Amino acid sequence: DQQTAGYRSLQWNATNDAGSPISAGIYLYMIQAGEFRQTNKMVLLK
Repeated sequence: DQQTAGYRSLQWNATNDAGSPISAGIYLYMIQAGEFRQTNKMVLLK
């Protein structure tokens, strides 16, 4: 699925794949688009 260039955002409800809430902590996330791949850290505070 191809999109035009521009700003994108998303919201995450801090649940795991089973739908259970996750603990506060440091999490890694990856963004991938075509051959581009970037991994970053996120701090979840509750």
